[in-house]
Amino acid sequence: MCGIIGYVGHRPSVPLLIESLRRLEYRGYDSAGLAFCLNNKLQVIKSEGKLSNLENKLNQSEFFLATSGIGHTRWATHGLPIEKNAHPHLSIDGRFALVHNGIIENYGELKEKLEKKGITFSSETDTEVLVQLIAHYVRKGDSILQAISKSLKEIEGSYAFALIECSQPDKMWVGRHSSPLILGLGQGENFVASDIPAFLPYTKEVIFLENEEIAEITTTSYQVYDLDLTPLNKKVTTIKWDIQAAQKGGFKHFMLKEIFDQPQVIRDCLTGRINKSKKSVILPELENFPIPHKIHIIACGTSFHAGLWGKYLLEELAQIPVEVDIASEFRYRKVPLSPQDLVMVISQSGETADTLAALRLAKEKKLKVLGLCNVVGSSIARESDITLYTQAGPEISVASTKAMLSQMLTLLLLTLFWGNKKQLLTSTFLEKAITVLSNLPEILEEQLPVLKNSAEELAQKYAWARSFFYLGRGLGYPLALEGALKLKEISYIHAEGYAAGEMKHGPIALIDPDFPTFALALEDELLSKVVSNLKEVQARGGKIIALTTPEVKVEATDLWTVPFLEAPFNSFLALPALQLFAYEMAVYLGKDVDQPRNLAKSVTVE
Repeated sequence: MCGIIGYVGHRPSVPLLIESLRRLEYRGYDSAGLAFCLNNKLQVIKSEGKLSNLENKLNQSEFFLATSGIGHTRWATHGLPIEKNAHPHLSIDGRFALVHNGIIENYGELKEKLEKKGITFSSETDTEVLVQLIAHYVRKGDSILQAISKSLKEIEGSYAFALIECSQPDKMWVGRHSSPLILGLGQGENFVASDIPAFLPYTKEVIFLENEEIAEITTTSYQVYDLDLTPLNKKVTTIKWDIQAAQKGGFKHFMLKEIFDQPQVIRDCLTGRINKSKKSVILPELENFPIPHKIHIIACGTSFHAGLWGKYLLEELAQIPVEVDIASEFRYRKVPLSPQDLVMVISQSGETADTLAALRLAKEKKLKVLGLCNVVGSSIARESDITLYTQAGPEISVASTKAMLSQMLTLLLLTLFWGNKKQLLTSTFLEKAITVLSNLPEILEEQLPVLKNSAEELAQKYAWARSFFYLGRGLGYPLALEGALKLKEISYIHAEGYAAGEMKHGPIALIDPDFPTFALALEDELLSKVVSNLKEVQARGGKIIALTTPEVKVEATDLWTVPFLEAPFNSFLALPALQLFAYEMAVYLGKDVDQPRNLAKSVTVE
C-alpha cells in the first residue's frame, strides 16, 4: 500500500524523489516523507496529508545538493496518520533512516526487548522497531549487512524496506518479504521502488526481488543476497511499456482515462489468443495443462466479482464446477481440496496479501495454481504454476476499472478454450463468439462517449441519493455487486448489490421514494424475472434506473439503453456503464476520484 522510492546517483535526489512519489500516489497514502544525506548528516522531512504539504517544507536550496535519498508515502496500519508516525524513521543515534511497507507482526515483543536495552521510541509504528534493531546490531559490532540479516531473521510478518546512512551516502540497503520491491538499474545511478512507474522515466531495466532477499546498492553496482548473505545472481528484465502509459492522456482523471482505455485493453487481451480464420481460442500456456475437475477461484474486491462472473460461464459453457471465495475467508477455512482441483487466484497487482496467502496455502497442499494478474513479474505471476496475464496495462486510479474488464475477458477466453477442448461448444457458437469478440473494441469505442453523456445526466438527477440498490440476475448479479462497490468507493454513497430474486427476502423493506434502484435489465433468459422484481420496487414507490436495450419492455423511472449484444458479451457494455455512473456521480459531488479516502490501490497487508 505504502509507496517506497530510493535513489543513489548523480542527479539532485530531492526533486527526483518527490516526482517519483507522485507517480506512486495511486497506491493511496495519508502522509509522506524524505530522508537524504547532506553535509554528512541525515535530513528527514515529513508531513501529514498530500505531497504538496511535504513540498512546502522543502524550501531550502541546499536540500537540492543531495544526490541520494529515500522517500515514502504512508497508508497507516500502526499508529495514527500524523507526522511523528510518517516515514522515514531514524535510529536513536541518528545514524540510519529507513522506510518500510508491510506489517511487522511481532513488533511489540521486539520493541519491549529494545526498550530494556535503553532504546527509546519516538513513534507508534512497527517500522521504527526495524531501524532501531538494525542500528542496535551495528553498535554491537556487526556490519550493516550482518545487522540487516540478523534483524530480518527475528522479524515476523511482511516487509519491503530501504535504508540509508550518511557515512556512505552513495549506498543503500534494501530487502523484501511478502511486500513488493523492485530494483531499477541506470547508468551511474540506481533505484529501488515498490512499483515500476516510480523510476520508469529513468530506466526500464529492473530486477524483481524475491522473498527474503536483501541487496546492497551503490551508484554503479548492486549485489543481491539471501538472508544468510550468500550472493545471488539475478535476472535483469526489460520493461516494455513507457511512462506515457501511466499519464492521464488529456482526461480529467486517471479513472476516466482507464475506462476509455477499455477498447484497447480488449484488443491487447485478444492479441495472439484468438484465430479469426479458424474461429478458435489459443492459450498456449494451457495447451498441455489438464482440464480441471473443479476450480476454486480466490480473489478480493473487484477481482472477486470478476471471478464470480467467470463462475457462471465456466459452469454453463465448460461444465466445470466452480467455487468462488473471498481470499481473506478462504485462507482461514478448512476447505476440502482434491489433488485434481485447480486453484485460480485473481489479482490486478499480483501482490494482494490475502490472495497471495491463499496461493501459498494451495501450493503447500500440492495443488496446481493458475494466476490471473496484470503485472509482469509480480509475486502471483512468479509463484503460480501458470500465469495468464490480463494485459490491462498500468492502472493508476485506486478504483479498478479496466482491470476487471480484462479479467472478465480472460475468464471468457479460458471458458471457450476448455469448453471447446471438452467438445461442449458447437462450431456455430464458437464462430459467433470469435466474431463478436473481434468487433467488441469498435463497438465499445463508439459507445463510450454516449455512455458517458448518459451517465452524467443520470448522476446529476440522482446525486441527492444517500443509498442505492443494484440488482441483477445471472451474469448481472456480479455486475450489480461491482456497480455498488464502485459507487461506494468513489462517491461515498451507500450502495448494496443484490441478486434481484433475493430482494423480497428482506431488503425490500428498505424500498421507498428516497432509496433508488439501479437494475441490470439486459436481454437474456432471466430478463422476465428481473422485470418482475422491478415491479415489486415500483409497487413500493421506488425510483428505478434500468440499464437495458431498446427492444426490452421494462417500466422504470429512467431507461438507459445500450445496443443489443447477446449474453455474455453484453456484460462488456454494462460494466463501463456502471463505472461511468459511479465516476460521474463522484465528479458531480466533488470527490477525489482517483484517490478515494481510506483506500489503497495494492492491498499488500492482511
